[in-house]
Amino acid sequence: MQEIGRTVIVLVCGTLVYYHCTYWHASLISLLFDVPIILLCSLSILDAATIIVAGLANYVGAAESVLRVTTTGHDKRLFLKVVSFLYVLSALGRVVLSLTVAYAVFKMFYMLCSNAC
Repeated sequence: MQEIGRTVIVLVCGTLVYYHCTYWHASLISLLFDVPIILLCSLSILDAATIIVAGLANYVGAAESVLRVTTTGHDKRLFLKVVSFLYVLSALGRVVLSLTVAYAVFKMFYMLCSNAC
């Protein structure tokens, strides 16, 4: 397993050196200064991805709690809100593209969660 990891790292580094020196016609000195910048950018992208996934997990958790309370049947107003919201979504889904509905629902969850927190 360690050999595969090392092989992948060597291939990525070799590709980076080849691309940098061949297509950019740059020297190895500029490569030595560009590599840390590229690595820092990739680390910041990983941090951003972690933040996005954590936020999505919070939204899913909030939706799960609302649906769990709704299924117990103790809160009739919440039940009617959820049923009417799902009905509106199904009617809207017949009219517009599904991705548009998904984006709108995502924004609504964001607004609801930001107001609740």
